[in-house]
Amino acid sequence: MAACRSENLRLVASSTLSWYRSSNNVERGFCSRCGGNLFWEAAPGIETFVAAGTLDPPTGLRLAKHIFVGSKSDFYEIADGLPQEQDG
Repeated sequence: MAACRSENLRLVASSTLSWYRSSNNVERGFCSRCGGNLFWEAAPGIETFVAAGTLDPPTGLRLAKHIFVGSKSDFYEIADGLPQEQDG
């Protein structure tokens, strides 16, 4: 996921954008038409964490490391040489 300041987030369209408070500290933005998970904000909403797969290319994003590799399935191999953390 990518993090950005909320004021820098520009939506192309927001007619199907819905928010859901999933806990006391987190709100999630999703598409009310397809249910797609788009982003989430931790209270008080200083940063918005965007699901990187929702961004149009070119994103300029690069992987820094793999997390939660201790719970990956045995058929999935990570061989790109990036750091791997067993947990988050």
